[in-house]
Parts: sequence; structure tokens; C-alpha cells
Amino acid sequence: MAELKIANASITNMTDNVTALTPDSMNLDSPTGADETEWQTTTFTTNLGYYKQIPECKIATDTLVRWTIGDGFIANDAETQVVLDHISGNGLDTFDDILENMYRCARIDGDAFAEIIRDEKTGLLVNLKPLDPASIKVIYNSKGLIMRYEQTSKVKGNKRTFKPNQIFHLCNNRIADEMHGISDYYALTKIINANYESFEDFQTVVHRNVVPVRIIEVDTDDTTKIAQIKTQYEDLIRKKEVIVIPKGTVSIQDAGMSGNATFNPLPWREHLKNYFYQVCGIPQILMGTSGEFTDSTAKIALLSFQQVVKQNQRYIITQVWNQLYLKIDLAESVNIQNEMISETKKNGIREEGGIQPYEMQAGLNQ
Repeated sequence: MAELKIANASITNMTDNVTALTPDSMNLDSPTGADETEWQTTTFTTNLGYYKQIPECKIATDTLVRWTIGDGFIANDAETQVVLDHISGNGLDTFDDILENMYRCARIDGDAFAEIIRDEKTGLLVNLKPLDPASIKVIYNSKGLIMRYEQTSKVKGNKRTFKPNQIFHLCNNRIADEMHGISDYYALTKIINANYESFEDFQTVVHRNVVPVRIIEVDTDDTTKIAQIKTQYEDLIRKKEVIVIPKGTVSIQDAGMSGNATFNPLPWREHLKNYFYQVCGIPQILMGTSGEFTDSTAKIALLSFQQVVKQNQRYIITQVWNQLYLKIDLAESVNIQNEMISETKKNGIREEGGIQPYEMQAGLNQ
């Protein structure tokens, strides 16, 4: 007979055996101090797959790029306007197209490159030709400065070499002395994969309602007869017809969960969608959805996003000046702050929970 004594109870050691989940530690991809340190992306094709195949990635990136480039460039003088009006990229591009193309690449994989083509006599910019980021190698010297670029594919011969002033280079959110920018998708990978996995799984579940997994029990072990039954069953599924069989010869059973036990993935997918756009920092209202609860929260989200857009625009404007030696501005698509001030004045009274113009201005100046 079993001896049952409460004094013999033991306690588990969950404290030591169950550890908290923490992010992996990471090191910077920095120049090593050697005479030459090379860097070339190995993630562009993966991140391009996310952009081209995951709708949320494409619309989020395109929205950010579209708002950043705004209504296009504004030249600061007539000479700059003429120069940029004649930029043609691959022959069909405009300067606005090239800026969008490069900034999109930089957000997708961290870096974007374009060949700077100048007139040999005058030094004026003649063209700007976007390059495949996966084909470009960046070489740093011992002081951590870019000494040259090399195009390692899509060229005649083994490589093509460029001086630093022959490449227009956009670098997204570079940290410390890293040799490259950071893809927007890097921190979103788990969210993207979870949403994609859920979509694919639920698509299979829905499809199985039409073609469910079934166990067919037949009263024979004759391989010829079994093959005949398989052919008849596949034919009836394809034609969406009914099969009539002699009683007791075949038994068909559905395999899977009962209807009331099916997991509803919609709340989970809605959570992933909201989390995705929250991490991206893009208001869902810009994509035509209603992620914000009220009109006021939507306006606050847009106002916050506008500051992100302005920062992005400042970066591009500065890089065009530093690398191309041309002064431009980027026109804003919409100024939500002005619209909010105008609406407040039009209403004439402060709505409960509303925002006053001086409150917005103070917040921006802090």
C-alpha cells in the first residue's frame, strides 16, 4: 500500500529552471581599424521578399515614403531646377521618382545607392542612376571613413570601383559607427511572421471546409480496387458531385476539431495588425483603416506622424546638399497642425478634451 505523508512533499525549483525571456545581445558592425574593412548586405533579398509579398510591409513602407517625399522637390534656384528636371535615371525616371526609389530601398534594407554621373568639364550633375544594394560593397579605411565603393555584380568584369563622391548613399537609422543602416523590418520580423503564419494557417482551415481531411475506410486490401476508389473520390471532390456506393463497402470519417472547438484567429490577427502599425509609427487612418478610436486620437496620431515626416525630409534634403551639392526642399502633402488650429478657431469654443493652438505649439517647442 502506498505510504502518503504530507511531510514528504517536495518543492520544484522553477526560479532557477524557468528563466525570463530577454532579447539577444548584439554588437555593432563597425570598421575594425584595419587598413580596409568591407561591408556588403546579405539581407536585401530577404527584406525585398517581405516588401513584395507582405501587404502590411508594402503599404507601410510606401505610405512613409509617399509622405516623406510629399508633393515632390522644390528647387531653391532656377539653375538647380533645370539640372534636376533633366535627371532621367534609367531613361524614364524623374528626380522625384529616384528619391522615392532610393528612400524606399533604404527603409527596406537600411541602405540605398545611386551612381552620380557628372559632366567631365563643368562638374554639373548629369544623371543619378539607382543601383542594386545587394551588388554594392562599401570599403572603410582604418579611421572609419568610406574610402570607396565597389559594384560586385551586374557589371562587366569582376567589379567596378567608385570614389565616395561618385555614389549617392542614403543610410537609414545608422547606429554609432556601424557601416550600414538598419532595415525597418528588422524589429518587425516576429510580428510579420506571426501574422503571415496565422493568415496561411487560417487559409488552410477555410479551404479544408471545402476539401476536409478525411479518413476513408474500405472493405478490401486489393490495391487495384483502392486505387479505383481514390480516383473516384478525387473526381467527385473536383467536380463537387456526390458519390453513391454499396452499403458497408466504404466508411468516410472527417478528421479534425469539432466545430465549437475551432480557434478564432481574427482577434489575434487584429492584434498583430495594430501592433505592427504601432511599432511602425504610422497611423492606420492613412491606410484607410480605423485603428484610432476617435477623431481626436486620429488627429493626435497624425500630428505625431507629421514630426516623423519632417525629420525624414530634413535628412534627405541635407544628404542632397552634402552629396549632390544642390539645395532643395520637399513639399509637405498635408499640414495637420494648421488644419487642427483652423478647425479649433472655426468651432469657436473648446471642446472637452480638445487641444488649443498654444498647447500644440508648446508641445512642439519642448
